[in-house]
Amino acid sequence: MPTPSGPDLPTFEWLGDAALNVRTPLARELYASLRARPLSGVQEAVPALDLLTLLLDAPTAGEAVQEAIAARLATLTPAPGGSGRRVVVPVTFGGPDLDWCAAHAGLDRAAFVAALCAAQLEVAFLGFTPGFAFLTGLPEPLRMPRLDAPRERVPAGSVALGGPWAGVYPRETPGGWRLVGRTAMNFFDLSRAAPVPWQPGDRVQFEARA
Repeated sequence: MPTPSGPDLPTFEWLGDAALNVRTPLARELYASLRARPLSGVQEAVPALDLLTLLLDAPTAGEAVQEAIAARLATLTPAPGGSGRRVVVPVTFGGPDLDWCAAHAGLDRAAFVAALCAAQLEVAFLGFTPGFAFLTGLPEPLRMPRLDAPRERVPAGSVALGGPWAGVYPRETPGGWRLVGRTAMNFFDLSRAAPVPWQPGDRVQFEARA
C-alpha cells in the first residue's frame, strides 16, 4: 500500500521487495541528485513523470533506502525549467502528417515548421523504447491528436507529435503519433560511453535542415 502523504510530500509504493516507486513533483530533481551522489542500496533509478522507480541491490536495503530518500528530498528544491544541457536536433521536415498538422494548427507549412523550431522543449522523462524522450513544452496550437490507429512501422529517426508531447523514434517501432520530419541523429548507441544523448531536464530545440 502507498505510504500516506500530504500534497507536497512524497508517496512511497513498494513493487515487491526490491523495487520502490517514489511519487513526487521533485522526481526530476531527485533523479539528478542520485546521479550526482548515488545512494547505497540503490542499483538503478528509472524516471517517469513525477515518478522515480528505484531498483534495489537487496530486499534488506528497503527501509533504509526509503528513509534516505525522504531525507534527500527534504534538501531539494524545484530546478528552474530547462536547467539541463542544450540539445539541438537537426530535422528534415516533410513527414506524412506535416501538412495535416499545419492545417490543424491553422498555419501554412513554413509557419508551422518555424513555430515548431521556435518551441523551447524539455526532456520530461525517457520511456517507451531505449533513447525515446517525451519532450514537453509544445505551445497549445502545436499539440496534435494521436492517430486513431497506430502505424505498424514508424521509421527510425521520425520526429513526431502526440498530444502534449513531441518525440523522436530512436528505432523502427509501431507508433501512433503524427510524423512531421526525420533526423539522422542517433538517440541510442551502446558503443558510446553515454548510449543516450539526453536526460530529463535537458533543453531541446528542433532545427530545420534541407
